[in-house]
Amino acid sequence: MLRYFAVVAVGLLIGAVGQAADKTGPVTIRWHGQSFFEIISSKGTRIVTDPHNLEAFPVPEDIRADLITMSHTHDDHSFVSSVQNHREAKTLAGWVVRGKTLDWNPIDQDFRDVHVKTVGTYHDDSKGAERGKNTVFIFDVDGMRIVHLGDLGHLLNDAQLKAIGKVDVLMIPVGGVFTINGDEAKKVVNQIKPSKYILPMHYGTKEFDIVQPPDEFLEDQKPETIKRLKSNQLIVKPDFKPAQPIIVLMNWRDPSKAPKEEK
Repeated sequence: MLRYFAVVAVGLLIGAVGQAADKTGPVTIRWHGQSFFEIISSKGTRIVTDPHNLEAFPVPEDIRADLITMSHTHDDHSFVSSVQNHREAKTLAGWVVRGKTLDWNPIDQDFRDVHVKTVGTYHDDSKGAERGKNTVFIFDVDGMRIVHLGDLGHLLNDAQLKAIGKVDVLMIPVGGVFTINGDEAKKVVNQIKPSKYILPMHYGTKEFDIVQPPDEFLEDQKPETIKRLKSNQLIVKPDFKPAQPIIVLMNWRDPSKAPKEEK
């Protein structure tokens, strides 16, 4: 009898440990202009995407990362020195050099409590003939899938969509000129169908006007699906299930002058 109760107790303990390990929490996302985001898991893993060194978007000096990802080689997406501890952080580039050819770097691996996967795409709509290759980064974190499209330059094909899978949060360029524009971004959103949030990126602002503002992307969108934050931070909760995905314009601010962060 005692042995029976001991076995039951051990089983309950193992179950409790397993539930604790599987417990998910909110993910924090911060935008630092262009395509530079911080993604912080509920367990504290810090991911930085496409770091830049643009004068229009001064980067806080204390940004640290456990993982840095870069969608392509352009220096406004691969300036790792913007991250304070970049020498200690793990860096994943979406490309690899094979001989004299720049090719995609296929990634499908775990990093701490995050799974990272890539899908090869192009920086233009002529299979890279104009601007080369681009990589989509997919992060599975806290039971959610966050997808960063990098400098996507075209609509996605069936194979790419299948590889990307179901998406909760989509980071998508909308500024045109060097990437898809607002109308094309709407089509990509309809292809992917994210469930929680759409985060426009790589668009023009008062400080940065070499690409188009997000106006074209926002045209004809339902007003109730658009949220404009006064801060650059969004908290994403696993149990958030809107009827339609919410478009969030994250308002970049000098960190020393930023208003209270919104949740």
